[in-house]
Amino acid sequence: MEQDAAETIALGLLGWLAVNEDLLPVFLGSSGASVDDLRERAGEPEFLGSVLDFLMMDDAWVAEFCDTAGLAYDQPMRARQSLPGGADVNWT
Repeated sequence: MEQDAAETIALGLLGWLAVNEDLLPVFLGSSGASVDDLRERAGEPEFLGSVLDFLMMDDAWVAEFCDTAGLAYDQPMRARQSLPGGADVNWT
């Protein structure tokens, strides 16, 4: 996946989180980000990667986001791999 496409998916996720009254406080609390940070850092690929990292902590969140966005369930993972810090780690 090209980085532009990955950023588009992550921005969609950020928008989805912003209106999710249950999950937004969890993201803000776990990331240490503020609502202002969401606006200010939305264009930073590293920050968008952290948003995808958060989503992928729970399969139910991935499914809910993908169902809402009309994406295949593997798209957040593929997007994360295309952003800084998301390279697949091979431990062998």
